Amino acid sequence: MGSFIVQGGTRLSGEIVPQGAKNEVLQIICATLLTAERVTIRNIPDIIDVRKLIELVESIGVKLTRHSVSEITFEAGGLDAGYLRSDDFRIKSATLRGSIMIVGPLLARFGRAFIPKPGGDKIGRRRVDTHFMGFSKLGADFMYDAENGIYSVEAERLKGAYIHLDEASVTGTANIIMAAVLAEGRTTIYNAACEPYIQQLCKMLVSMGAGISGIGSNLLYIDGVKDLGGCTHTVLPDMIEIGSFIGMAALTNSEITIKNVSYDNLGIIPDSFRRLGITLERRGDDIFIPVQDHYEIETFIDGSIMTIADAIWPGLTPDLLSVFLVTAIQAKGAVLIHQKMFESRLFFVDKLLDMGAQIILCDPHRATVIGHDRKIRLRGTVMTSPDIRAGVALLIAAMSADGESVIHNIEQIDRGYQNIETRLNAIGASIRRI
Repeated sequence: MGSFIVQGGTRLSGEIVPQGAKNEVLQIICATLLTAERVTIRNIPDIIDVRKLIELVESIGVKLTRHSVSEITFEAGGLDAGYLRSDDFRIKSATLRGSIMIVGPLLARFGRAFIPKPGGDKIGRRRVDTHFMGFSKLGADFMYDAENGIYSVEAERLKGAYIHLDEASVTGTANIIMAAVLAEGRTTIYNAACEPYIQQLCKMLVSMGAGISGIGSNLLYIDGVKDLGGCTHTVLPDMIEIGSFIGMAALTNSEITIKNVSYDNLGIIPDSFRRLGITLERRGDDIFIPVQDHYEIETFIDGSIMTIADAIWPGLTPDLLSVFLVTAIQAKGAVLIHQKMFESRLFFVDKLLDMGAQIILCDPHRATVIGHDRKIRLRGTVMTSPDIRAGVALLIAAMSADGESVIHNIEQIDRGYQNIETRLNAIGASIRRI
């Protein structure tokens, strides 16, 4: 198990470029299974979860041509359906939650798919019912082997249907879209997730020959086609990493420029940081964050305490609430952080309390942060990263603290952030990997 040793109290200065979006590229890689033709993906982040998924599709029989670390051509011409029944497949796919999204493409193209219960962050219940309810509406038979924890779906021919999703699941929407593009007739998906990740997936599929309308809304119409062709697709910059850098700059009192952020795809994220009192400036497609000697949390119009809560897009992504929470530690004022979607994502705050933060954990979903207004510095400590987003929040806290901090289990951070210590050290951080 790796660890970071972080010397806190250093200011950052300079420019940093965000990696490709993790949550988008996992969908895009799965979509390459829909065609036998060549699909080239650019701006792939070199992170553990993406490496695992690439290894998985390669084991299924996808041929890879690596042009660089960030650009790969996928060719899914001769897939090995028998591999899906192997122990090796069960082991590899069970360690990665994103593996669930191979089911839709395999079902659409070959009429059957299998997947063990997927892994991923331990942040609370993350059910997959939405995925399989959608496949069933398209005409697939669903089976669950409880003894071995294996989900399977099978259909002679998928047929378009009206599907009203029980929740606006991003991965569920993506999986159903990928199944529906090769189904017979029209599929309507209502209450669809509409994050930029989903929009990018739809645009890629359209470039491959799919018929999709309503992109960017929660109502999608998909007219099935017989087959899809190849394409070249460029992944957006990672909005979660961009938000992490904004919070990091504010808490460490640093001046940085985040380059090439695809600002128009960031939605409410910049304005949500402004509600914490953080000054940031759009410069073309870059974000400039000046030194924040002082930032004050807004209140609502009636004077009541500000609430920062996650919501389905175009609301605030839940993946950034850990960053908002840690950023508020040195603000003036108080804020209620409300994590609605996952009941275990706020349990990392005990580490922040050990560092001297003033936080009241109200319940598994809510925490109130009373800002120090830079009058009290956090102190270094030893801690363990519980998941990807909490891990980077702890790293941000350690970078702002007095003294040395040690963060264990940094493989969790590596799952979502590419060469993070190298990139941050280049702009002034002091992070050592052991």
